[in-house]
Amino acid sequence: MGRVGLVGVACLLVLLQLCNADEYNHRYGNGDQVVLWVNKVGPYNNPQETYNYYSLPFCSPGAGSKARHKWGGLGEVLEGNELIDSEIEIKFKTPVEKKTICSFDMDAISAGTFKDAVKNIYWFEFFMDDLPLWGFVGEQHSDKEDDAKFMIYTHKDLVIKYNNDQIIQVNLTQDNLQPLTPGKKIDLTYAVHWEETNTSYIRRFDAYLDYPFFEHQIHWFSIFNSFMMVIFLTGLVSMILMRTLRNDYAKYAREDDDLESLERDVSEESGWKLVHGDVFRAPRQLVLLSALIGTGAQLAMLVLLVILLSIVGMLYVGRGAIVTAFIVCYALTSFIAGYVSGGFYSRHDGKHWMKSMLLTASLFPFLCFGIGFMLNFVAIYYHSLAAIPFGTMVVVLVIWAFISFPLALFGTVVGRNWSGQPDNPCRVKTIPRPIPDKKWYLKPSVVALLGGLLPFGSIFIEMYFVFTSFWQYKVGV
Repeated sequence: MGRVGLVGVACLLVLLQLCNADEYNHRYGNGDQVVLWVNKVGPYNNPQETYNYYSLPFCSPGAGSKARHKWGGLGEVLEGNELIDSEIEIKFKTPVEKKTICSFDMDAISAGTFKDAVKNIYWFEFFMDDLPLWGFVGEQHSDKEDDAKFMIYTHKDLVIKYNNDQIIQVNLTQDNLQPLTPGKKIDLTYAVHWEETNTSYIRRFDAYLDYPFFEHQIHWFSIFNSFMMVIFLTGLVSMILMRTLRNDYAKYAREDDDLESLERDVSEESGWKLVHGDVFRAPRQLVLLSALIGTGAQLAMLVLLVILLSIVGMLYVGRGAIVTAFIVCYALTSFIAGYVSGGFYSRHDGKHWMKSMLLTASLFPFLCFGIGFMLNFVAIYYHSLAAIPFGTMVVVLVIWAFISFPLALFGTVVGRNWSGQPDNPCRVKTIPRPIPDKKWYLKPSVVALLGGLLPFGSIFIEMYFVFTSFWQYKVGV
């Protein structure tokens, strides 16, 4: 019985631990502590420029003690999140009329720092039960004198909506503006109000999605317009090519026993038909082209997988979930890059296999690492949260070295052996044909500009919505 009793006590402790109400299982009991996490501040017109919340001289209840941090996953760190416990006393279903958070004396340095923040329209971000809250640091009144021109909010009013034992929505409003006068004592206060709601827990993030914006008629019209343009141009080009090349394919595929007829036909050719024996020749930069094609195929599959995961798993809910999904999916799709690159390189009789494998596996990651290192130095210099910690860099490098790199090499080997023989519609001549001088409008730079007009027209309207998501805090689904 003693052993059975110990087992029962152990099971009970495990159940109590599992049933513990906190923000990790998003269930609370009456009077349980609800943590308000402060995250970052930054100028509203540049969402990518963010700093630690306490880079502004805000006081906190636990001044002098070591702040408690909430460290997230890889994607959360890469997004520049640094959650710190505000130590504000908030208990589940317990209203607070008005209570002082802390007090501090405004000196000249603090006033100057707050003045710059208000002038640049600084905003801040909080989190409660993984729900984000946003607000502005202060306001600028151009109609007032210099001493009262810049003001900060000193009171925060929280309205928390709950359904049974779960938090559904948190609204933050601010008031009690105070001028930035050196020597003035500032009291930071807060109030908490609880309201019951019928909204279910799984629908609580719907309030953060801007449906009217992304379901605008222009948005869907631009997508339909681009789709129809692609269909029309594809059909038009296909008809022209089929009518023009139907007989040419048969003629160029003749065997050597009909040389007299072939020479007679060739002597009558002009224009692009003169180079039919050279167009399928291996390019000079075959290794680079193979790596680019393989990387492009991998990125296309990467975007498709992330879109599918976003549809199925609602990646916008978790902090850094999309970034983590991109990194994991990129590592797992490296096999596709190696397979496509190796197959293309093999069909063109490439000889430098090691160079092709290494370039395919490292071209895009090293490009990202190089850009990331340069931006990281700038972020470190300005003490921005965009600075990536050294440990996070090591984690990303390990993922690439032990997952992405081996898969790319394995894919290259498989693509090399399973690529098959070249299936060119005509033979490649042994001796390359001399290429005559081209006119100015046929140079690669001009052709690239003219050829990009139609794709640019297709994506131009869509880019408005993409950049709005980055720079105007919109969330698209």
